[in-house]
Amino acid sequence: MIRLLGRATSGNVQKVIFLLEEMHLPYRREDYGRQFNNTGGDYLKLNPTGKVPTLVDGDTTIWESNTILRYLAAKNRSPLYPSDPARRSYVERWMDWLLASVNAPYLGLFREAKKPAGERAPSWAADAKEMVAHLQLLDSQLTLHPYIAGEELSIADIALAPIVARCTSFPIELPALPNLKAWQERIASRPAFKKATAV
Repeated sequence: MIRLLGRATSGNVQKVIFLLEEMHLPYRREDYGRQFNNTGGDYLKLNPTGKVPTLVDGDTTIWESNTILRYLAAKNRSPLYPSDPARRSYVERWMDWLLASVNAPYLGLFREAKKPAGERAPSWAADAKEMVAHLQLLDSQLTLHPYIAGEELSIADIALAPIVARCTSFPIELPALPNLKAWQERIASRPAFKKATAV
């Protein structure tokens, strides 16, 4: 059985749970993370970064959440990850965009969001402005079709959904974003997403 090592509250772990549930693959999630004091020692042999998630599938061990999504979808020939290179590129570019563009302001806001407004880092305003721009870009993309990379759900949606859910809940001023909100409602109605984020 697939082992998923990582805490249930991690957005990156939630991505993987979302896909595993969507594909109806049997798995066992195990609590790993800094708060469990178990991401050093032997864990580093599985994942040298000491972060979560890590996926163990028989003799194969994978880390980095988006790589895990690609592996699972490709191994199981899932339509969530098209085999046609052109169609696949539409999926992968949004997964890469998440890491290259959204991740930095997301982490900045995540670290500061729970602090009183007067105690937040000076970078808060710039991170908030950048995040709004990214969310507006997504909202514009979603005028073209109901899902991030096309007419059907893909691992681009699965990678983005748990993170975007957090981004839109930060205490920052957001524009209306009607298309993004409609996409979030479609995603939130899926049993796999409900299971992935039920913490």
